[in-house]
Amino acid sequence: MPPPPPPPPSRRNDSKASAASKEENIYIPSFISKRPFYAGEEGDQSDYLEHQRLQKSKDDQSKWYDRGKKLGPAATKYRKGACENCGAMTHKTKECLSRPRAKGAKWTGKDIQADEVIQDVQLGWDAKRDRWNGYDPKEYRHVVNRFAQMEELRGNLDGNGKGNREDGEEDRDDGEKYAEESDMGRHQSTATRQLRLREDTAKYLHNLDLESAKYDPKTRTMVDAGATADKAAQLFAEEGFLRASGDAAEFEKAQKYAWEKQEKSGDTSQHLQANPTAGEFLRKKEREEAENKKAAHLKALQDKYGSIDSTMPSTLRDVVVTESERFVEYDEAGLIKGAPSVIARSKYAEDIFTNNHTSVWGSWWSNFKWGYACCHSFIKNSYCTGEEGKKAWENAERQRTGAGLIQDAPNQEEQDVQTEAEPAKPAAKKRTMEEMMGGITEAELDEYRRKRTAADDPMAKYLGQDQLAS
Repeated sequence: MPPPPPPPPSRRNDSKASAASKEENIYIPSFISKRPFYAGEEGDQSDYLEHQRLQKSKDDQSKWYDRGKKLGPAATKYRKGACENCGAMTHKTKECLSRPRAKGAKWTGKDIQADEVIQDVQLGWDAKRDRWNGYDPKEYRHVVNRFAQMEELRGNLDGNGKGNREDGEEDRDDGEKYAEESDMGRHQSTATRQLRLREDTAKYLHNLDLESAKYDPKTRTMVDAGATADKAAQLFAEEGFLRASGDAAEFEKAQKYAWEKQEKSGDTSQHLQANPTAGEFLRKKEREEAENKKAAHLKALQDKYGSIDSTMPSTLRDVVVTESERFVEYDEAGLIKGAPSVIARSKYAEDIFTNNHTSVWGSWWSNFKWGYACCHSFIKNSYCTGEEGKKAWENAERQRTGAGLIQDAPNQEEQDVQTEAEPAKPAAKKRTMEEMMGGITEAELDEYRRKRTAADDPMAKYLGQDQLAS
């Protein structure tokens, strides 16, 4: 294998040299061959047609910057306006290409660098666009030396010296080429895997239904069990069973292990087809090391925090259910279907009955007050009176709202019925002197109160009506 070619030589404008070497043509008209007064000096006859050319030749087009050149010795003392990092006068601190120091030359006054050479190079049109302008051909010598060293190391690894390369160079190159083509790596596809027998029917021809099992033409396999009762579905099920049966899973693990080893460390000695024993041995060794490391870690945790056998009581350990086959179905809200609804409980104590109560405080509401529902008591922490307390509260409400007066006062209809049923009583005569002097009996007083309430009370007609008097 030859070394890489060197860069092309830099292009230069040699129009002046070529024009000088040509002889003067006498057939060129004078208005072309004569130099105008503004084109230059008349005495310079090196190129009599230079004024007719598109570009003038310049000697400084091959000039380039002197990279890394310094101006004389470096200063021994920091100068005002110099770079604060290295101490050079030709650039500023933010333009300095030296390593940033912890304390620059401005403060330490040590290791002051010399000033760089500042050049003003005038480049032509071609020189500005020449990508190899300023290239040093001596740098290509390092490329050739490095290539020669790599060739020598490659020959030593193959066991062939430089003297034996003339005869076996072509054979060795062919061997490397065939080895690369027959590589069974994950990035190299094999031709034999894509072959099939001519007698076999193509799998995509078994079922042409678009909604049926899907066929992947790249891997020539059925990739989806879309159908359930046709021949394509049977093929898919058969292939899936064969692919997952036997040592197929272990084979995939071994192949993946060999690929990962080759990608990470570049070790090709664990090739699955070339050396399956080494790969299986190393896989088994790594698996044992991982198990030992896991067991040691578990033992360290048990020694520090204790194991489950020593911390959990035996009675509780027997009750613990680790696995269950009970089927549980959840609804849209995430709750178990058919399970009784659980009332959410607060952090406070609930359902605690004190002082013989059968209900809690706040279970009853009346007249903008909270109380007990069992006895209708508004006093918290009072003793329960039961049904008697309810009756007392009802009587108090009847007296407060006047509902008892409505019940005591007979209705107008009942009075009409009693009037019709009872015979007419004679009109009461005036009381005698003895009756007036004898006083008023209790029966007469009660009759007076009843008649006065029913007839003379101005608010009696509003009892039991939910409306305001206008």
